[in-house]
Amino acid sequence: MTTFVDRVELHVAAGNGGHGCASVHREKFKPLGGPDGGNGGRGGDVILTVDQSITTLLDYHHSPHRKATNGKPGEGGHRSGKDGQDLVLPVPDGTVVLDKAGNVLADLVGHGTSFVAAQGGRGGLGNAALASARRKAPGFALLGEPGDLRDVVLELKTVADVALVGYPSAGKSSLISVLSAAKPKIADYPFTTLVPNLGVVTAGSTVYTIADVPGLIPGASQGKGLGLEFLRHVERCSVLVHVLDTATLESDRDPVSDLDIIEEELRQYGGLGDRPRIVVLNKIDVPDGKDLAEMVRPDLQARGYRVFEVSAVAHTGLKELSFALAELVGRARAAKPKEEATRIVIRPKAVDDAGFTVTLEEDGLYRVRGEKPERWVRQTDFNNDEAVGYLADRLNRLGVEEELMKAGARAGDGVAIGPEDNAVVFDWEPTVMAGAEMLGRRGEDHRLDETRPAAQRRRDRQAERDEATQEFEGFEPF
Repeated sequence: MTTFVDRVELHVAAGNGGHGCASVHREKFKPLGGPDGGNGGRGGDVILTVDQSITTLLDYHHSPHRKATNGKPGEGGHRSGKDGQDLVLPVPDGTVVLDKAGNVLADLVGHGTSFVAAQGGRGGLGNAALASARRKAPGFALLGEPGDLRDVVLELKTVADVALVGYPSAGKSSLISVLSAAKPKIADYPFTTLVPNLGVVTAGSTVYTIADVPGLIPGASQGKGLGLEFLRHVERCSVLVHVLDTATLESDRDPVSDLDIIEEELRQYGGLGDRPRIVVLNKIDVPDGKDLAEMVRPDLQARGYRVFEVSAVAHTGLKELSFALAELVGRARAAKPKEEATRIVIRPKAVDDAGFTVTLEEDGLYRVRGEKPERWVRQTDFNNDEAVGYLADRLNRLGVEEELMKAGARAGDGVAIGPEDNAVVFDWEPTVMAGAEMLGRRGEDHRLDETRPAAQRRRDRQAERDEATQEFEGFEPF
């Protein structure tokens, strides 16, 4: 059964926002006490968080679909709905989050580092929050927004200071077992190591981690063998250790050619040219191995490598190797820039950014795209005429109608708001303010007029008649 997974595709769904409530306060002797509908609750987020106790993505391999809870709808009496609960998904340290196209969304390193993979939808406003001086008793509320639906790819890149690389059965697992307390599976056949093994080494005052990367073979960077699956685990390591087998039974292999082949695979994989290297000639406890190590050592030193002759079985040369690695790790840590405190980056919008765009498509349809228009459409209950009118007012104030006229739109032309796969399409009718005023402002409930003084009602009605008269001045009678 699979016990280690370092790459999965995860399907996450954030919670939907709760709908707002349209309600009117009622009590004895006060049948119309005003709107009192509460707001809907926010939908829960899906959050990826680094947890040091997690070492594999196995859970998400078996259960790739995860969903946060929805927000609750609002209620009368100014009672807001409960927010949905965030879904926190623990991931191993060193997890990289990518989209389906392979773009990096987040690189999660360090305990507690978090990334919101899917954001919950906003709760809809109740009619109490929508009330204003001109809209005293809204008969509608806003709908909650749907939460994000997202497919992400999680890749685990082991966070270690030192990576042991080399051919299968070169003795990497044996070496990590004697340098640290790790207990990897060890045998004398190829590909014994099927997953990266981590161990912690203490050398003097320096404590560092060492990773045993599954064996590489020629062509690993193109997908042969197991190497391609685990080369990503080498990326975060500060030091590379070539473990060369001096007692191989294969007649066509020797330590120098093994080193050249592995270096070529690392070069083709890319991004590892700046890592310091150390060469370990392993298995010198074997007589022929000791002789071969003495033969190739001058050649390797001439190439600039620091060479250590060790035996994992006899525990020979391990102390010198561990302290040499500690020295290189210390240098690498000192060279890394110190982490800066979290900064808030403010990116102001351009002064000519209207927040939306209007484009004419080939089929004659005018498409409106923008965060606000698309969000407002999602919040609108199209079964409620008053809610639709409120949407039209918002779009008009934003300048959508003006841009449509500039783009050449005429009454009756098709207008779509939103992306092609999820758009609201309607026949455009420019707003006629005079007709709207004669019918009464959108959202007003004239039943509430009785709560105003008589003199105030007369003044308001006279102002409405004067405003309507001014709108129609200049029209010729039929």
